[in-house]
Amino acid sequence: MNMPVSLIGVARLECFGCIQVAGADAGAFLQAQLTSDFASLRNDQARLAGFCSAKGRLQASFIGWKLGKTDVMLLCSADLLAATLKRLSMFVLRMKCHLTDASAQTPVFGLAGSSVDGLLGQSTVWERRESAHGTVIRLPDANGRTLAVWLPLPNQSAALSDAPQLSQDEWRWLQVSSGVPFVQAKTVDLFVPQMINLELLGGVDFQKGCYPGQEIVARSQYRGSLKRRTFLFDCDAAAAAGQEVFASEDPGQPAGVVVNAAAYPRRPGSSLLAEVKLSELQRGSLHLGDAAGPLLIRRELPYAVPLLSSQVA
Repeated sequence: MNMPVSLIGVARLECFGCIQVAGADAGAFLQAQLTSDFASLRNDQARLAGFCSAKGRLQASFIGWKLGKTDVMLLCSADLLAATLKRLSMFVLRMKCHLTDASAQTPVFGLAGSSVDGLLGQSTVWERRESAHGTVIRLPDANGRTLAVWLPLPNQSAALSDAPQLSQDEWRWLQVSSGVPFVQAKTVDLFVPQMINLELLGGVDFQKGCYPGQEIVARSQYRGSLKRRTFLFDCDAAAAAGQEVFASEDPGQPAGVVVNAAAYPRRPGSSLLAEVKLSELQRGSLHLGDAAGPLLIRRELPYAVPLLSSQVA
């Protein structure tokens, strides 16, 4: 499938919400809870991160950035924000910080293509820019299109009113095509971070201190035991996060699960990121829902994914 040439503009993204971690110990708290290094996070940076259970399974994933000198903002899937906020807050204990749902005062917009270069400038991936209009965070590109999230300051959301308007679904299709995954409510507790390529995108720091599940995440990385990865597919049918994927050569059990999916713009079908067994990529075909379901056609991701477990060491 070819990328529609008209996917340029701005979209309001109600699929995301924001958690604010405020207080002198905000960075130290997140350093002890998430997979990325927040102790060294600069104000001009953003980074991916995961929040794992003690068994190393992702409870949520975030884009995080600093707000002022101490506070940190975490962008995550809106459908699991409340549960994640409650769970993270349990670990604050005596640290000097507190967590709140900042979604109402932090609207999220997605930017795509050349019409938003005025806010992005000559930026690099995961760079954070702050201006009179708010915060802009550069994401990995999608098939040559620049992607970003924009968090406008109060009364500044009309700053791009003259830009072409995209629907949330159109922007999400671009985000899926970029290969950047987000844990959603239906996929909580299903993945070790490497299963959704989080470390390939800078979302896991293997040199930092302890966090929940660290030992299991490290073991998956260095013992060559990882047998599942996430890849990009097209499908002629609608798809949704949490749907199972089946292989033609082993139809009796699921071969994977959909991580994120988005309808293909202005034509039938969808694109999806699906976590699948590496062994099933080498034989037969993959299908959505059951072994006789819609065929999944693999597309190239914009980054390399190890196809052998030994390659992750």
